[in-house]
Amino acid sequence: MADNYLEKHYEDYLKRKAAWEKNKGRSGISKKSTPPVKPDDEAL
Repeated sequence: MADNYLEKHYEDYLKRKAAWEKNKGRSGISKKSTPPVKPDDEAL
């Protein structure tokens, strides 16, 4: 194996992770959900 093989792959991983964390909020996952609406006439 070549020298610095693991270091290079770890640096690539950190770059991908940083890009993912930067774009994580834009995907809509962190949106606030609305509570369910109850019907006006609840038959119990």
